Amino acid sequence: MARIVASRPDRFYGFAFIHAERDRGRVHKLVEIAVKRYGFVGIKIHRHDAAITRDICVAARAYTLPVLYDVAGEVSVCELLAQEYPDVNFIIPHLGSFADDWRAQLALIDHLVRHPNIYADTSGVRRFDLLQQAVKRAGAAKLLFGSDGPWLHPGVELAKIRALRLPSSQEALILGENFRNLISTVKRHRTLSLVSGW
Repeated sequence: MARIVASRPDRFYGFAFIHAERDRGRVHKLVEIAVKRYGFVGIKIHRHDAAITRDICVAARAYTLPVLYDVAGEVSVCELLAQEYPDVNFIIPHLGSFADDWRAQLALIDHLVRHPNIYADTSGVRRFDLLQQAVKRAGAAKLLFGSDGPWLHPGVELAKIRALRLPSSQEALILGENFRNLISTVKRHRTLSLVSGW
């Protein structure tokens, strides 16, 4: 992954995939290496492996990293994350459920509205009305385009965003500007780190 990111740093951004159980006790060191050596800009966690831990959130805070956390339908954890770590941005893929659990996806929209540090990505959201509702209630600034390729074709995922018929400025937010905003602090931090000799 580091080689791929390094081959096109203008195009690719790396997220450190942390296993909350297996990596317990060494999360900070792994994140430090990912950021300082490889220039990664975020942390990825999956609930199917293990639930997110305090160590992961503290490391994200220390390096100003967004956390991409697939909650696998357990959307209620967003309340705790948003309140305990208001200075950490959390991106919840699939609007909270890749399994098409509309109750979880609907519940996540409420978290998007209420918490400034909770975001969602659009990959695998089959119920178009929920995407419309997310934009209407939370705003385009709270959604990031996602395709989850190779399992989902990016063209289909992109067509869903275009079908929202948003003003170009709002569509641009979803299609990249929101992501760039979330990692802008990380990239500034990385530049300062390289200059100071980390």
